Amino acid sequence: MTSTDHPSTDATDRGGATIARIAELAGVSTATVSKVVNGRAEVAPETRALVEAVIREHGYRRQKKANRATLVELVLHELEGAYAMEIIKGVERVAGEHELAVVLTELNGRHTPGRTWIDGVLARKPAGVITVFSAPDSAQRAQLSSRGIPFVLVDPISDPTHEYPSVGTSNWDGGLAATRHLVDLGHRHIAAITGPSHVLSSRARLDGYRAALDAVGVPVDPALIRVGDFNVVDGLTHARELLRLADPPTAIFAFNDAQALGVYQAAHEAGVRIPHDLSVVGFDDLPSAQWAIPALTTVRQPLSDMAAAATGMIVALSQGDPLPQNRLILTTELIPRASTTGPAR
Repeated sequence: MTSTDHPSTDATDRGGATIARIAELAGVSTATVSKVVNGRAEVAPETRALVEAVIREHGYRRQKKANRATLVELVLHELEGAYAMEIIKGVERVAGEHELAVVLTELNGRHTPGRTWIDGVLARKPAGVITVFSAPDSAQRAQLSSRGIPFVLVDPISDPTHEYPSVGTSNWDGGLAATRHLVDLGHRHIAAITGPSHVLSSRARLDGYRAALDAVGVPVDPALIRVGDFNVVDGLTHARELLRLADPPTAIFAFNDAQALGVYQAAHEAGVRIPHDLSVVGFDDLPSAQWAIPALTTVRQPLSDMAAAATGMIVALSQGDPLPQNRLILTTELIPRASTTGPAR
């Protein structure tokens, strides 16, 4: 016969352990546990690690409070350029509707937040966290989960599991549409300036590029594929090299608009006219694309809508509502403009 005289130590019985129970299990004071739970800095590293281990094992049951969260955390790998502004506008649009302020963190080009970032998040107790082209590491994810702070990945750099909500776009379709557009114009010697090879969106766009060439029986030429890093300088550098080839491409598909603008500069330096001598397609459809000379043909990915959808997910999760789906993929659309035409030769 099982005794019921003593409370169970199983965290799943009541949705996690209280601060008092965690303190008992870790052999520390409740004040120390409270500091760890709330991201306070004045705890010795070994003590913090001990308490975090207990929380991971037993869970943490947050105390009900009258005050609801008033913040949403937005983490961007960098703030430069229109990409970041489109994301911020999308988050602000939905956050404002729910009276949530937005706290912004820039990772200065990194794709994982630093060690001190999580302490600030835990101290602020946001409704949730949105990470863009970046992601918390496994320890940070465990800390967010143990405190009941949801997070959503936007434009994830690697293939996300269904355990964590994410919002992406149809990159394969976009790569296919961009290349097919050039093929339909008569191009067969089409170069690609990709993003980093470890990035999910870059790999998907490259697969779409390959599929479009394969559909018309054009073999992929490795000499025409250059790996970039989604910035203007890469577009400039790689386009210079491509245009110096003995048999240069008649078209270049740049995997984002920034790289496409670098291609424009390289073409100008080489005396190559766009689109008469070289057709160019970008990806993103940032506001600058339509003001380039000539206006840039590009693939629109709905960055603002992606960010707004992620914020809606955070609001739902923070209110305890289940999501209809954990992984949301929005569609891309080819936007033909003046930078593409049939090949001159």
